[in-house]
Amino acid sequence: MIVIGGHTRSIGKTQLVCDLIAAFPNVNWVAGKITQYGHGVCAQNGENCDCAPTEHVCALDWELHAETGTDSARFLAAGARRSFWLRTKQGFLAEGLPLLRSALQQVCFDANEEALPLILESNSLLQFLKPSLYFAVVDPSKEDFKDSARAALDRADALVLRGSQEAFSAAAPGWTRLPSRLLREKPSVSQQEGEPLPQPLRILVQRTLELPATVSI
Repeated sequence: MIVIGGHTRSIGKTQLVCDLIAAFPNVNWVAGKITQYGHGVCAQNGENCDCAPTEHVCALDWELHAETGTDSARFLAAGARRSFWLRTKQGFLAEGLPLLRSALQQVCFDANEEALPLILESNSLLQFLKPSLYFAVVDPSKEDFKDSARAALDRADALVLRGSQEAFSAAAPGWTRLPSRLLREKPSVSQQEGEPLPQPLRILVQRTLELPATVSI
């Protein structure tokens, strides 16, 4: 399992998932996106509704077409074998995990009963498991910093830096409210959206694919 996260929206997390899928066209990826909706938004349709806080807390749909324009469709277009979208209300991801587990048990094995590689876009999932790899996308031009991303950032196997290198030169980057040593010591690569997948990430993923599956609860 490979997990892609980031500190806020619109920083290229979905694109990085697509880059990784496309970089390994012979791998039968199962890809997914996990979204937690805020207060008052229904997980069934992503819209405001009159459901109670504990109703309609999670929903999962498999993407059937690569041309719909959704993020899960982009995963298919990049070459994923299967793609899904799991949605939960804020704070109810634990309730969505049995649904996720049941769905994956149906598709995550090939004809030889070998587990297929899973790549997911999520931060909050790291509250419940340790994936084989976790990459965190960081963009200093975006001021928002999700609490779930801040809690997970120290666990990243590598940071993927968007924006100019000058933006990361400050000794104590106030926009992150993170220890400066984290950005100094954590392995990192620079990649703008649309650029090729950096070779260090390719090597990390290749090595992981060659090892036995490792996911810790």
